[in-house]
Amino acid sequence: MRVILDECLPKRLAREIPGHNVLTSPMAGWSGIKNGELLRRISGNFDVFITIDGNLTHQNSVISLPFAVVVLRAPSNKIEELRPLIPEILTALSFTKPGQISRVPNL
Repeated sequence: MRVILDECLPKRLAREIPGHNVLTSPMAGWSGIKNGELLRRISGNFDVFITIDGNLTHQNSVISLPFAVVVLRAPSNKIEELRPLIPEILTALSFTKPGQISRVPNL
């Protein structure tokens, strides 16, 4: 699965998601791109977008997107806070469908 991480997530998180082709937005050359434009660029290039920006789904219509969105819920974007979410991220990646929003953890 082709996965892209929002630039607000640490690049080290990419190495923590095994079995998938994971890039960060900056690695794709998309630093500083606003959400609407970023979502357009992701279309056709990635299967899943992972972010910690909970407002993304309120500010943009993701239902019609040809990729899934995984929104992480953590106290901060520090890798130490995100590592415990890895098992649930992997589960979300295996079940998520285009146009679907998954929240991790799923409360």
